Amino acid sequence: GVQNNQKNANQPAATGQKRPRNDAGNKVTVVLGAQWGDEGKGKVVDLLATEADIVCRCQGGNNAGHTVVVDGKEYDFHLLPSGIINPKSISLIGNGVVIHLPGLFEEGDKNDKKGLKGWEKRLIVSDRAHLVFDFHQVVDGLQETERQAQEGKNIGTTKKGIGPAYSSKASRTGLRVCDLLGDFKDFSTRFKNLVQQYQSMYPSLTVDVEDQLKKLKEFAERLRPMVRDGVYYMYEALHGPPKKILVEGANAALLDIDFGTYPFVTSSNCTVGGACTGLGIPPMNIGDVFGVAKAYTTRVGIGAFPTEQLNAIGELLQTRGHEVGVTTGRKRRCGWLDLVIVRYAHMINGFTAIALTKLDILDVLDEIKVGVAYKLNGKRIPHFPANMDVLQKVEVEYETFPGWKTDTSAARKWNDLPVKAQNYIRFIENHIGVPIKWVGVGKSRECMIQMF
Repeated sequence: GVQNNQKNANQPAATGQKRPRNDAGNKVTVVLGAQWGDEGKGKVVDLLATEADIVCRCQGGNNAGHTVVVDGKEYDFHLLPSGIINPKSISLIGNGVVIHLPGLFEEGDKNDKKGLKGWEKRLIVSDRAHLVFDFHQVVDGLQETERQAQEGKNIGTTKKGIGPAYSSKASRTGLRVCDLLGDFKDFSTRFKNLVQQYQSMYPSLTVDVEDQLKKLKEFAERLRPMVRDGVYYMYEALHGPPKKILVEGANAALLDIDFGTYPFVTSSNCTVGGACTGLGIPPMNIGDVFGVAKAYTTRVGIGAFPTEQLNAIGELLQTRGHEVGVTTGRKRRCGWLDLVIVRYAHMINGFTAIALTKLDILDVLDEIKVGVAYKLNGKRIPHFPANMDVLQKVEVEYETFPGWKTDTSAARKWNDLPVKAQNYIRFIENHIGVPIKWVGVGKSRECMIQMF
């Protein structure tokens, strides 16, 4: 009865005034990459996931790579939200994610052998998510080969079929989880049509359709218990009792299909808008937006990279930082911290705070540079160039800092850091205009210094 009185108290009075807006519901916390990916988002997500009730993925697919170390065990996640480690939380794969079912179950089973028990009971999959098929992955490889032949360079995709799956989605021939769980005969027809469509474009593509359908039918039954209407599920989570809901971004701002260094980007929106479209939640339910930036800059594959150091410094960062892709095993290109791109990421995402990772990698340097502005023909430009030819030509203006030449890996609080390192951090904070909430000085959970 109490609840009814409560409801009536909120009814508009007869005078026709509007009902007060007090039904906003829970806020979600979003963690996003602020550079070209590989910033160590995993660490920030893990820190927050220990207390989260729901951890969601909203875009991308198993092109994401996310290493989590718990009790000396190393888990690798590509499609599973890393909240899956927490037995008390639910992991949700949203509608904006593209799902390769063989990859999903292989990943789950592999981690199960390492001790990740009961993950299938903690996973919810949106029925509106699109499927990545094996042939999408083959096509991804064929497209890369074609680009290399035609233009002398490829994009450097992970060859996980992500781009082709989003292409199918955009050309409205894609198949979704709800289709797979619906009438299988209808699904089979549409699957065959999709295969034919790709075979007409890529004559060398061979697909054993019957074998694929047989496997998909088995996956469908294993998947069925996890599938929900994602929109309704999120709505209930937002408007029920207080919950901590975390959105784990994959990729990063400079890889965003709209805002990244196009065409060397991924095929989804990995900026804050992707959380709304990829989960079906209104902007008013977005709470904190945490940007993750490395204390220097790295980039995988090709494309413009203004602060790249093709010298001993770049090599030192690469070896000290173990800069190798989790998904691809490729060496990452390295350079000084570029605050132009971090500010640009902030313009788009509106970060409420930043996590600065891998500060300890800079411990041995005599001096440290930070890119603060781009110049074109000697003039500073206030924006981040859209055109890649222009970005190739920019000249970077640097600020130089003395190195602290001290091992910071044992630091656990702000005062443990050398003054020169503190100055470096404060400069970054002031330049971007966003508080730095965490500073990372190592691999494990306890190496994240929380500032406030």
